[in-house]
Amino acid sequence: MYKTLIEVQSVSRHLADPDWVFVDCQYDLADKNAGCQSYLAGHIPGAVYAGLHQDLSSQPVTDCGRHPVPSPETLEIKFSAMGIANHKQVVAYDNSGGTFAARLWWLLNYAGHDRVAVLDGGLSAWKQAGYDLETGDNQAIAESFKAAPDTRALVRLYEVETVPRLIDSREPDRYTGKTEPMDQAAGHIPGALNHYWKNNLDNKGRFLPAERLRQVFREIYDDTRAEDVVFYCGSGVSACHNLLAAAHAGYPLPRLYAGSWSEWCADPARPVALGVE
Repeated sequence: MYKTLIEVQSVSRHLADPDWVFVDCQYDLADKNAGCQSYLAGHIPGAVYAGLHQDLSSQPVTDCGRHPVPSPETLEIKFSAMGIANHKQVVAYDNSGGTFAARLWWLLNYAGHDRVAVLDGGLSAWKQAGYDLETGDNQAIAESFKAAPDTRALVRLYEVETVPRLIDSREPDRYTGKTEPMDQAAGHIPGALNHYWKNNLDNKGRFLPAERLRQVFREIYDDTRAEDVVFYCGSGVSACHNLLAAAHAGYPLPRLYAGSWSEWCADPARPVALGVE
């Protein structure tokens, strides 16, 4: 069973396994249709498609950020339609360093399903290894997925100011307030530290070795208990990459403030911090 990352060689050996599900999560925040078009143009054989906007987000239930977490009932419907059953191994991948695939990885973990891994290196690693691609669309045979959500995994807006250690996962210029391309205000939640999710990757787009990630997260956590560390980003997507990296490093799965900066800064009365803390 794979729970965090998986290599292309292992994926290739299970393409015909009926108990494995491959999910292409390619997405482009600037063009909602681009990810699906890329999937249709070439994907891992047998993979189904899951788009961030349509499949990995839903109407606000627990948060009011740009990409709200779907309700448990909605997750059951979505995952069942992808061909995911509770006994199946899921492999998620994208072409963006794993950030969108990590969102599916986290959603499944949140729903009580830990048989899920992200393809290290994504579609690029698959192609570089010389494996074949498939074009067109795949429609999964529907299964019956039952969610058992871990409600503590989610941090709500009213809890944020009591979090012992809050980590902002966005790029440094957005964290410091130098730029803000998407949300209503620039800056970060007061007290939050910064760990840009791309710092989990090497120069080939692969995750750093687990031992190196352990060193990184040991510094991030400092003397804070793992269960008291909460990650956020712009809308609860790229923060999942940090959650995956922490889990791969051997830490318990951290908590997610899914509403993230998009929810926090929507109210101009809430405090905003600039610069580095």
